[in-house]
Amino acid sequence: MHLAAAAGVARSRFQAWTAPLAPSEAITATNGRLVAGPRYLSRDGRPVIPVSGELHFSRVPRSDWDRRLRLMRAGGVTAVSTYVIWIHHEAQRGEASFDGGLDVAAFIDTAQAAGLDVVLRIGPWAHGEVRNGGLPDWLQRLDVRHRTDDPRYLDVVRTWFGALGAHLAGRVRPGGPVVAVQIENELYDQPGHIRTLIGLAREAGIEAPIWTATAWGGAELPDEVIPLYGGYGDGFWVPSDHPWDASFRAHYFFGHVWDDPGIGSDQREDAGTPAPATSSGHRGPAATCELGGGMAASYHRRPVLQPADVAAIAHTKIGNGSVWQGYYMYAGGSNVWRGPGLQESLATGYPNDLPVFDYDFHAPIGAAGSRSPSFDLLRDQHAFLAAFGDRVATMSASMPETLPADLDDASTLRWALRSDGTSGFVVIGQHQPYVEMRDAEPTRFAVELTDRVVELPTAPVTIPAGTMARWPVGLRLAGAPEIEWATASAVTILDGGDGGGGRPTLVLRAERGIDPALAFADPGVEVVARTGAVALVDGAWVVTADDSALLEVRAGGTALDVLVLGPDRAARTWVLDRGGRRTLLIADDDLWTAADGSLAARTTGATAGVVERWEPASGQFVRFAGPGAEPRSGACAVVAERAPGEVPASYGGTSTRGAAPSHDLVRRTGAVWTVELPEWTAEPGVDAVIDLEWAGDVALLEVDGTVVADRFWDGTPWRLDLGTLGSLPAELRLVVLPLHSDNPVWLPAAAEARRRESDGQLAALDSIAVTERITWTAARE
Repeated sequence: MHLAAAAGVARSRFQAWTAPLAPSEAITATNGRLVAGPRYLSRDGRPVIPVSGELHFSRVPRSDWDRRLRLMRAGGVTAVSTYVIWIHHEAQRGEASFDGGLDVAAFIDTAQAAGLDVVLRIGPWAHGEVRNGGLPDWLQRLDVRHRTDDPRYLDVVRTWFGALGAHLAGRVRPGGPVVAVQIENELYDQPGHIRTLIGLAREAGIEAPIWTATAWGGAELPDEVIPLYGGYGDGFWVPSDHPWDASFRAHYFFGHVWDDPGIGSDQREDAGTPAPATSSGHRGPAATCELGGGMAASYHRRPVLQPADVAAIAHTKIGNGSVWQGYYMYAGGSNVWRGPGLQESLATGYPNDLPVFDYDFHAPIGAAGSRSPSFDLLRDQHAFLAAFGDRVATMSASMPETLPADLDDASTLRWALRSDGTSGFVVIGQHQPYVEMRDAEPTRFAVELTDRVVELPTAPVTIPAGTMARWPVGLRLAGAPEIEWATASAVTILDGGDGGGGRPTLVLRAERGIDPALAFADPGVEVVARTGAVALVDGAWVVTADDSALLEVRAGGTALDVLVLGPDRAARTWVLDRGGRRTLLIADDDLWTAADGSLAARTTGATAGVVERWEPASGQFVRFAGPGAEPRSGACAVVAERAPGEVPASYGGTSTRGAAPSHDLVRRTGAVWTVELPEWTAEPGVDAVIDLEWAGDVALLEVDGTVVADRFWDGTPWRLDLGTLGSLPAELRLVVLPLHSDNPVWLPAAAEARRRESDGQLAALDSIAVTERITWTAARE
């Protein structure tokens, strides 16, 4: 019986891109090495899929720029994106500052040294949860029509762009480190104004390589910009009494819709209940700049996305045809470096109250510079794009014959095909937040290419809920046997190295609950397991890879090594570009390439300080020597200084968006604990983080009587970098304002359950602990 007639078959037919874009719609822009065409981007003539991650240099201490940027690069990010937030630079008219942590030119140089391109978002209006959207207060007070072609407004912007251009000193030019410049942000109906701003930037010497603009909300844009889209799993801007919105839910389904009507909807005049986008039309490459790397907390709504929630959106966009993966935020920060009161707030005309300082965003790299589990899940995707992006970029996205019935369908298999007609990848995504997904029914796949139908696997397989897979179909590697299909995700390709006989190594990741299997185009292929086990079953090679398995494959004078990593080992996998050559490493620690080319690792008390490197020539992992010292950790001594006062159920605001209490109110009413750090934290050169487990409404951390950090409670631990708190030892005080049981703020389920268990109001300190981070360097390879 042919597979097409069988039950339990998921079928997709390759569909090429639609007819070539008309010249008026096509986008072709270049910065010398990077070229953006109407379908995808190329670098030095080779198709690429850039990965950009947002880090705001003015929200991160300058002393930590290099380390964070190198950690981003190690996570597979290829370009750092950053706002130039005007209000941070020119608090007084005519006194623009680029000193210290505001030195954007130095930040660009640091990023370039770390191996990153730069995407510069110069506004003038940026948003970024900043007061006035980043426009200085003095500009807000001028009698001009802001964000328009009003000549009075343009004169002010011309002066600002001139100062910025002079400071950048030619860094924004074709062939330079800045590969793209975004003009404005979330401007929906003024393409002419965006065009005018491009002209002003050019006058200032900012000759953008590639111009971009945000395109969500049906934005009208000029032809010369590349429209960039976004997608979040949840948002702080939704009213507190609103359920999980369709505009978020839609991002967990495969399809061709790129616009998102929900992002920024609370800032528009037509703000209301967002609805899912219905149009799939877009001009230019399918590219993003704001895939949610997490989510900020507003006072009234405090969503917490789990790591898989973040990774699933990015993964789905790959299946949908993305040729540029851009995250907001990728690395969190704090407003403390610019001073208090610069955040978005109800008092300054915004519909949401944000923390005064906190901008952690639950990002892959948090405000303390520590990576979160979402970093690891995204790192896996980025390794795939680095190795296979030149193929994937040219592949269209084809949807299956059977699609989920609607946005409430949690059982129909979710998948798509990225293919060029002869090869491709089956992209499976069975995950979403809030609504529990079900295992997909036992299924086989029928992938109809231009010259054949590829059927896989040999027997129906249950796709477990939570699966995020990239299964290769018709994979051809130079000098290697062709893989007809595999039921394990492609991760990377390693060259054979000295002594490896030139044999490439294909690295695959086994899926949880699915046996990894491979079929080859040549039925006479010879497969030998050098480690692990493999068995030929019904024409496919089934691999046992609880930890890892190495297969040697030979056919017709060609050879290939296939390294299959078990799910646990794969979750600890790093693929670093070291001198133009990919290196596969296994570690729980942070890893990055140091300025001198050596491998740097950062160990904390929660990790073992073990780093292993795969050697293709010998077909085995080898260990680096560890850090030579065990990181110190321990609980802090805590003394309850004051019990909390009584709090009301509300501090005002609107019917759907409560106002946050002021810091002064928190300090007057909140419970107070004094915190004594372990003596070793005051030793010179110590790098340590402090983790606070607490419950309540709003918390403040004071150092010697000055508030240096704040947080809205969402049920997650609060981590701070001790090195950013000032000179130690110091007097530390934690202040926690109770959360009233009737306060209408929206909380994640676990936090809400704890609130309901409290007697009227909740204020608690569960623990405070300090953990040392030791950075060490492996021997030069």
